[in-house]
Amino acid sequence: MAPKKASPTGPAPHVDDVVATLRGLATPKTLDGMARYAIPSDNAFGVAVGDMRDLAKRLGRHHDLAEALWQTGFYEARMMSAFVDDPKQVTPEQMDRWMADVSDWAVCDTLCFHLFDRTPHAFGRIEAWADRPEEFVKRGAFALLASVALHDKKAKDEPFLRALPWVERAATDDRNFVKKGVSWALRGVGKRGGELRVAAIEVATRLSASPEKAARWVGNDALREFRKKAG
Repeated sequence: MAPKKASPTGPAPHVDDVVATLRGLATPKTLDGMARYAIPSDNAFGVAVGDMRDLAKRLGRHHDLAEALWQTGFYEARMMSAFVDDPKQVTPEQMDRWMADVSDWAVCDTLCFHLFDRTPHAFGRIEAWADRPEEFVKRGAFALLASVALHDKKAKDEPFLRALPWVERAATDDRNFVKKGVSWALRGVGKRGGELRVAAIEVATRLSASPEKAARWVGNDALREFRKKAG
C-alpha cells in the first residue's frame, strides 16, 4: 500500500516540547476512564485520542521525532509515534522492536491501523508475528492483517489467501486480545468480497465446529457478521 502523503513540515519539534504539550492536554477524567477500556494508566497522562490526532496533524511527519517519542515509554507519546512517523522510513527491524515493547491493545492497534499497514513490510510482519507467544505481538499480526484488508484497496487476493491458514491456526489461542484480533482479521479478509469472502466463510465454518472453545468463538463471531452483511 502506498503511504499517505506526509503533511508539510518544518524542523522537527523537540520531544520534550511534545511531551509537555501532551501533559497540558491531559484531564483526570480521561486518565480515570482508561481502565474501562483495559488500557493501563500507570505510565499515562490522560489525553483523549482525538486531541492526540489533532496535535499530530499540526506537527506533521517526523521519523526521528517518532522514535524519540517511542523511547519515552509514555502511553500518549507512543500513540503519537504512530501518528507522526513517516511510513516510508519505517523498517521491519523498527516494527519488530516497537511491537515487542507493546503492552496494551490500544497502542498495538494504533500502530497497525495508522502506520504499519502503510509500509511495504506489512505482510512480512504478519507472517513473522502470527505464531509469536507474546500476547500483543501476536495480536499485532492480526490487527495488521485486518488493517491492510480494510485500507489497501489495490492488494491482490493471494497474500490474504496465504494468510488465512495463519488465522485458522491462531484461532485456538484463548487469550482475549488475541482471539479478538484473529476474529477482526478473519472478518476483514471476508469483507473484501469475491473469492476472499468464500474462503473466509469456509474458515469460519470450520472454526465454528472446532472442539476448541476459542476457535468456536472466532468462527461464530465471524459468521454472525458475514450473515448480517448477506442479509
